[in-house]
Amino acid sequence: MVNEAHHSTYQIVIPIPEALKYGLLALSIFLFLTALLILACKVHQYYKYKSSVSMKEKIFVRKGNHEKKADGKILVKSLAPSFLEISKKEQDSKIQHMQKEMEKLEVRLTPSPPSTESLDDVGSDSDQLQGSRGKLKFSLLYDKKKLTILLKVIEAMELPEHSRDPIVKIKVFSREDEQQYEVQSLLHEWETKVVKNSRNPLFDEEFSWSVKETPLSKITVKFEVKDFDKYSRHTLIGETRTSLKDLKASETLEFCEDLQQKTKDIIGEVLVSLKCLPTSQKIEVGILKFRTSSLSKIQDRDVYARIDVFSNHHKQKHQKSSLRAKSKVTVFNETFLYNLPDPNKTQCVILISLYETIESGRQLIGQTTLGNQNTRLDDDHWDLMMKSLRQPVAKWHPLFI
Repeated sequence: MVNEAHHSTYQIVIPIPEALKYGLLALSIFLFLTALLILACKVHQYYKYKSSVSMKEKIFVRKGNHEKKADGKILVKSLAPSFLEISKKEQDSKIQHMQKEMEKLEVRLTPSPPSTESLDDVGSDSDQLQGSRGKLKFSLLYDKKKLTILLKVIEAMELPEHSRDPIVKIKVFSREDEQQYEVQSLLHEWETKVVKNSRNPLFDEEFSWSVKETPLSKITVKFEVKDFDKYSRHTLIGETRTSLKDLKASETLEFCEDLQQKTKDIIGEVLVSLKCLPTSQKIEVGILKFRTSSLSKIQDRDVYARIDVFSNHHKQKHQKSSLRAKSKVTVFNETFLYNLPDPNKTQCVILISLYETIESGRQLIGQTTLGNQNTRLDDDHWDLMMKSLRQPVAKWHPLFI
């Protein structure tokens, strides 16, 4: 039994020299140190590569910026002094032209009795006319039995030399009894044919209308002689007007009147609200209502408002209201925002135009202006707005045509 136990615990032992053991341990330590050294080299190379790439990017960016600046300098240097002076003069002339247009706009929108320039011909060459503008010959006949007026535009004479293709526009107004403004209703509107290349054009055209509902004492006929332009606004030559209060029945009266500078007429009113928003540096313009007494043009017509804002002689992008069916009182209730950096220092003019739609496009109903450059003595709308910051202030303004 002792021998069996002794044989079960027996192990085979292979003798290994001590020198071999220490040799294998030394080799393992050497390989381990070599791996550490290789790892350290790789880490060093990685960080060195990364730093070199970032340095190249910085140099590239700096070089690019330097080249851009250098290119800019080369471009400026390459421009001839004469070209720079010319461009500067052109810019100055544009600014001066805008200032003149703004001054003209303010003058024409200022109601100075008995008459002032109409808005429809703002910037027209008629402002520069000196001396005689010519004459217009026409006749009027009142048929008492039929209660109609027969108007005949006969001819124009001695028109200015620049007049090439004359045309006559006729407007029939009826005066309305209004407390604040002398509002007129536009009853009828016609145009004659265009006579080519003549300073003494012969028109010989007749127009008629009924006066059953309107007393003759309230009717005025306005004649505007213009130089026709197919591609732009017609140039105003001059105007004349006559009242029918002295017209006698069944008697043809012939007139030969000198043409005068065009005057404007009040055709209605528009209710405008203003609100100053100093924090956002904006101004809110509201078109609330529009009222007119031109009953003959109400049916099947839509109207809309257009708002133009000039700040420091710079015209901002205009905005339009939506279409509304025309009536005696047309309600819009729409607001529009415009930039206004410093209301106390910024010169601001707001031009509001009312248009009605017609088959050929649009037709101007009337215009009004307001702002801190408005020269109308009775208009304190802007001051009221500045006294009520962030609160809308509404006021009626007359519409001129």
